Amino acid sequence: MDLYQSLLSFGLVAGLLTLVPGIDTALVLRSSLARTRGFAFATALGISTGLMVWGIAAAVGVSALLAASELAYRALTIAGAAYMVWLGASLLWKSRAKDASSASPAAEVGAPAASRHQLFQGWLTGTGTNLLNPKVGVFYIATIPQFIPPGAPPLLMGILLAGVHCVLGLAWLTFLIFGAGFASKWLKSARSLRTIDRITGTILIGFGLRLALEPQH
Repeated sequence: MDLYQSLLSFGLVAGLLTLVPGIDTALVLRSSLARTRGFAFATALGISTGLMVWGIAAAVGVSALLAASELAYRALTIAGAAYMVWLGASLLWKSRAKDASSASPAAEVGAPAASRHQLFQGWLTGTGTNLLNPKVGVFYIATIPQFIPPGAPPLLMGILLAGVHCVLGLAWLTFLIFGAGFASKWLKSARSLRTIDRITGTILIGFGLRLALEPQH
């Protein structure tokens, strides 16, 4: 298998994985509908940052250590699960607060452009969600070594393969963001935003609980 075949084969696997709905999809859709397009893109960029870090870690063997150590894997799993449950509970709490405040229609028409702090918050949310998900690391350590051609530098290949996944992920998330933008005129009422927060919050809590309760590998 040469370099081109390696990147193409991994791209097919990563592309299929990208299309499977999951926590990344839920976060970006919620950010696009309930926040701003800039915030959604920052979240998507954070998700890609997490993928790149995991890809490099897998290439240099850090993920292999994680996969081999039951204690390390379990600790990261619990941390990731707690983070997802906290994110989900925060959204559910905010939806209750919106019920109490009864936001005015004027506030629903549009939102100002995201500030640098908000963009950083979106990036941090996407990055943290991926870095605290050990399944991403396990996926990379299980797949990346299989797509490294003989004699190729592992670190460079890890960066290239993770880069392919990032490009595919950003393309898919960009499609979702613009698609959500077209639908936002019907989905940005106060009631719709509360529903979006509740659905996303429930999904995040569900992912967190499933991650925490899954059998140890």
